[in-house]
Amino acid sequence: MHYRYLGRSGLQVSALSLGGWVTWGQQIGDDLTYECMTAAHAAGVNFFDTAEVYANGKSEIAMGNAIKQAGWKRSDLVLSTKIFWGGQGVNDKGLSRKHIIEGLDASLARLQMDYVDLVFCHRPDCHTPIEETVRAMTHVINQGKAFYWGTSEWSAQELMEAHAIARQEHLIPPLMEQPQYNMLERVRFEKEYARLYDLLGLGTTIWSPLASGLLTGKYNDGLPQGTRVSLPGYEWLRTEFEKPETQIKIGKVQQLAPIATDLACTLAQLALAWCLKNPNVSTVITGASRASQVTENMKAIDVLPKLTDDVMARIEAVLQNKPHLAEDFR
Repeated sequence: MHYRYLGRSGLQVSALSLGGWVTWGQQIGDDLTYECMTAAHAAGVNFFDTAEVYANGKSEIAMGNAIKQAGWKRSDLVLSTKIFWGGQGVNDKGLSRKHIIEGLDASLARLQMDYVDLVFCHRPDCHTPIEETVRAMTHVINQGKAFYWGTSEWSAQELMEAHAIARQEHLIPPLMEQPQYNMLERVRFEKEYARLYDLLGLGTTIWSPLASGLLTGKYNDGLPQGTRVSLPGYEWLRTEFEKPETQIKIGKVQQLAPIATDLACTLAQLALAWCLKNPNVSTVITGASRASQVTENMKAIDVLPKLTDDVMARIEAVLQNKPHLAEDFR
């Protein structure tokens, strides 16, 4: 396993990590969660990600149970959760000081932990002033309930505002962002955030590196049963697959298959390695519903050295979606 610094910090996270968005506490039970996490840990993964909203808190419970069962040394792990959607009460959602503090306390109880290493604002909150959120996150860090805080799917402007407030008020700024990033979704990561990596020292823990499974090739011949698209509550994902633009993406995945074959890897391993090729990616959050998937995904590390300039050019010729940056027009 390779390890990378999380942004401009001294914290190192495994280049590949494991998260429980769809799976833990919902698609799979505690036994399979334990098997997946132990397979990842055996491969050198030290970063595990969850959120208060995943499976309505059951994901955190499953993750906490697995860590307790495994008996791992806490200081060897980097654990994260995300706060925004915590329940049905009027104050059980959003990024108010009240929900950040109470929501994180509830997450820690489910995880059976005294602290998490990372806590994320799961989405921006248009109803709460960013200053209130920055102050609340600074508070939970000062209380020892988290070591670093970050954001997920915040705009570059919102991130800049949070940093400006932190500097002005001598508070703690966000260290990391958790955006979607993959071969088919690139604009925010590569263009909107382009200047923030050096300017703010922004770290990234990217999600959906396989584009909800699209980049594995398993949807090339239609929608198979037994995948997340067949789960209750994911009807929106089935709708996405039916859109014409999704069919265009599937066509690109089909064209990527020969490249994966030439590199003696799977499409999934190629897609994960492609994400790792970007130096601004701190860690790629993978998902799995069985231990064998974890083992296969971890092999993406071995594909990374094979992504030469020529191979990357072949991939770009298929994708044809590289964002144009301002310096491209100088």
